[in-house]
Amino acid sequence: MAADDVRELLLSTTADGDLDPSTPLSAPDLRLLIDRLRIRSDRLHASALSFASSSHAPLAAALLHAADSAAASSSLESSLAAALSPLSSDGGLSELRELSDRLLAARRELRERREHLAAASSVADLAARLRAARDSADPLAAAAAAAELKPLLVDPEGSGSGQDEPVVFGLLRSELEQLVDELQVTLVKNLEECVEFAPEGRKVVVRAAPRGNSGGTPGVELHVALQALEIIESVDYGMAKLADLMIKHVLVPAISNISVAVSVEVLEKSGPEYPTSVLCIVPTEELQGYKDGSALYSRIIDIIKFVHETICGENITWMQSFSKLTWSRISDLVIRHFISKAVPHEASKLIEFQDIVRSTAEFENTLRNMMYISHDKRDGKLTQFVDDVEVHFAVRKRNEILVKARDLLVQYDYDNPLASLDREDSIVDLLFLPEKCFISKSALQLMKLVHGALKDACLSSARVAKELCYAARDALLLYKAIVPVQLEKQLDSINQVAAIIHNDFYHLSQEILGLAFEYRADFPGDLQKLVVFVDLAPNFSQMADGVLTRQIQLVTANLIEAIDGADGFQNTHQPQHYESAKFSIEQVVFILEKLHIMWEPILPRSIYKRSMCYILGSVFSRITKDMLLIDDMAAEETLQLQGLIHLALENLSSLFLSLVENEFLDHQTWIELDEIICPLKKFRKLAELLDMSLKSITAAWESGELTNCGFTSSEVQSFVKAIFADSPLRKECLFWKYLSIHVCDYIL
Repeated sequence: MAADDVRELLLSTTADGDLDPSTPLSAPDLRLLIDRLRIRSDRLHASALSFASSSHAPLAAALLHAADSAAASSSLESSLAAALSPLSSDGGLSELRELSDRLLAARRELRERREHLAAASSVADLAARLRAARDSADPLAAAAAAAELKPLLVDPEGSGSGQDEPVVFGLLRSELEQLVDELQVTLVKNLEECVEFAPEGRKVVVRAAPRGNSGGTPGVELHVALQALEIIESVDYGMAKLADLMIKHVLVPAISNISVAVSVEVLEKSGPEYPTSVLCIVPTEELQGYKDGSALYSRIIDIIKFVHETICGENITWMQSFSKLTWSRISDLVIRHFISKAVPHEASKLIEFQDIVRSTAEFENTLRNMMYISHDKRDGKLTQFVDDVEVHFAVRKRNEILVKARDLLVQYDYDNPLASLDREDSIVDLLFLPEKCFISKSALQLMKLVHGALKDACLSSARVAKELCYAARDALLLYKAIVPVQLEKQLDSINQVAAIIHNDFYHLSQEILGLAFEYRADFPGDLQKLVVFVDLAPNFSQMADGVLTRQIQLVTANLIEAIDGADGFQNTHQPQHYESAKFSIEQVVFILEKLHIMWEPILPRSIYKRSMCYILGSVFSRITKDMLLIDDMAAEETLQLQGLIHLALENLSSLFLSLVENEFLDHQTWIELDEIICPLKKFRKLAELLDMSLKSITAAWESGELTNCGFTSSEVQSFVKAIFADSPLRKECLFWKYLSIHVCDYIL
């Protein structure tokens, strides 16, 4: 009994039917369970007896049938054993088996001999057909036989693998290959006799049949020879030399020359059955249609039509073979001699190139209609090239711009920039300042190149405009990359070339800032946000400042060296020291005047004025400082120092006038100079102090005049002590100066 049935019996014994499976059973429960199991077993036994008694007849019949089947099987086994027992003891069975084996071997040998006989018959048939093909005077029949024999010899039936095939098949295959080679050579010679090219070129004569014999055998018609080549799958082999000669003698002259025309003439001197056609490339003066290529394309179409009709006989297969051997080279010739040269040099003329695009598309469509080229994209080489004309134009234009920029920067002569006759052209207006400056021809031409590129960009598509804008940027960067390196020696010395290079960078920085305002609004589409130039301007401006700063440093160093030669301007009352100080002043004047001559005609007015004022200020400040540091001056020495100051001021008069608008050094001019060169006022006042009395000096100090000129109280005290001997007046003067110093300090 299953565990579930026992569980049901246990559950039925409880009153509420709630029994935990893990709870142990009590003795009464177990006895009750045993009673219930016994009752159920009795019921099942009674049910089985009832079924057996009710089905007694069917069960008895089934058992009887099973017993009969077992008896019949045993009887059959005994009969079979009795039948086989005589054979096992008889010796004729082995003879019967041997006879059967010989019969099978004989039948197998007969089958093999029949196969060998069939193979020999096939070989004999193939050999006979090969001999017939070789002896045949009809190339079509020979070609057909060779084509028919080829699959039989390449994979002969019953030959097994290539290593086990009979030797005879290898011999036959070699003979077939020899036959095909002979046919190819004969037919190609026949083609050469039918299609003759003039030795001087530009002429081809096509005959329907050769005039003589080909290799000692009667020649065949041109179309028959091509048919035979097609049968043996050698049309490309036959057309190869013909295509090469057609390219060399006909197509190259027709494409590479402008003033030529195609002339086709049909002659029937040898009878209507074998006409002769002549194609010539003849000179002509008519140039109509050359700009859009229609005349060139018409010549090529005439030549291809001539080949299509006279040589290929309008056969599509032959024409496609000729196309496969020639079209790629024809395309290259057209691109090299016409289309690449027709790519515009100016963006404004790209629209005119559309005529070439149209005529090129019509040309290729005509060739497709003639079945010369297919609709495959690979055969549209010319159309692809003209469709990408913007790319070709942009690349060529960019290269041209960069090559021109590099050439003019490298080849320009910076040694004599002011010697050219058209010097006035190099004086340009600054874009953001009301001034002019002198720039080199290289910078001037470079900006013309940049403006030209950007003007073309405004008239071009976005793709071309982008390349042109980048070319303009690269051209500007070439100046920065080439010129400072090329003129490194000049930039490390004081010369006019350095000032011109400064102007170039300064002018270019301002022009770069103006490019965005001048052209951006006219740029196509998104290019207005993509292309910028303003990022280059600060770099060029810094380069200009760097060049000028380096020049000022070199000049200042030379001036300081010259001033140092005066040995502090001490003891100038002695002739030797005076001459040394005077020579020092003359050197300073010479350097400043030389700088004046170099810079004034070159630098912008404001930059020249600012730079010269800075240099003059440093010179006057240094000389004034050295003179005020002299601790003791004789009366004669003060006069000598005063003379040196006047010498410097007088010799620098032309330089002073170049800094102001006046023509003379009058009182008003000196006032203007004192305002723009602060140390000059102190320098000039020092000359007056050297000739003033102590009372006048005291009065000038008390009035604040000396303070306005830049003198300090300590400098005035030292100056008074150096010039005047010790006296009550000097003590009083120094006392008041001392008192004023402390009062000022207290107030501050």
